[in-house]
Amino acid sequence: MLTKKIFRSGLAALLIMFALTGVSCSGKKTNDDPLGAIKKRGVLKIGVKADVPGFGMQNTGTGKYEGFEIEIAKLFAADIFGDASKVEFTPVTAKTRGPLVDTGEVDMIIATFTITEERKLSYNFTTPYYTDAVGMLVLRSAGLASLKDCNGKTIGVAQSATSKDAIDKAAKEQGITLKFAEFATYPELKAALDSKRIDVFSVDKSILGGYLDAASVILPDQFAPQPYGVVSKLSNTAFAAYTEEKISAWLADGTIGNLIAQFNL
Repeated sequence: MLTKKIFRSGLAALLIMFALTGVSCSGKKTNDDPLGAIKKRGVLKIGVKADVPGFGMQNTGTGKYEGFEIEIAKLFAADIFGDASKVEFTPVTAKTRGPLVDTGEVDMIIATFTITEERKLSYNFTTPYYTDAVGMLVLRSAGLASLKDCNGKTIGVAQSATSKDAIDKAAKEQGITLKFAEFATYPELKAALDSKRIDVFSVDKSILGGYLDAASVILPDQFAPQPYGVVSKLSNTAFAAYTEEKISAWLADGTIGNLIAQFNL
């Protein structure tokens, strides 16, 4: 009898512990209150680009972040706190953004993160808030007019980006061979193009627009639609539902459309 009482007491204690920690008996987090911890912390943590003009760019003079995706981030902060300034930005690259949301260092990523079926297995994505396509930036002096002219050339791409696969697939369809060089940031890619260490700087066309100058040109070729979604941790389904609800609403009421027009994207 005493043994049964001890067992029941222990079981009750375990159930209380599960309830307090938000863990079900199956071992999975319930995430019933996805915004509770964020509100308690007092700031929303978002990973954004710091080197993509028009989308996410850190102003070297003021240190402030500017761009279309920065404004979407502020919309989330305003919705959660009633104050658009209660957001903490973390600069990310194509390679670092996934791990940062996985470890919980940021609550979400809004950083030209292309939605793919493969990535859906690792992250939660919202409905696309913007869709682009992979393009190519070349020096005018190179005399390249299309992908067909790039046979044997070196294509510079960002680490862990989808650009490489898109360009490589198109090249194989056209029967040409390409070489690839990967770089951590877009400024590094532009510097490599200017110094002729690569022949082509390839990424989404709207991003290339921020690096276009008098010495370069964006070729008319474009490959593989690139839909961007807000990303959150795969296990936090309740938070993903919240982000989806807000993005869908801002698309429907024209808020996001107005921001796209504001930044001439």
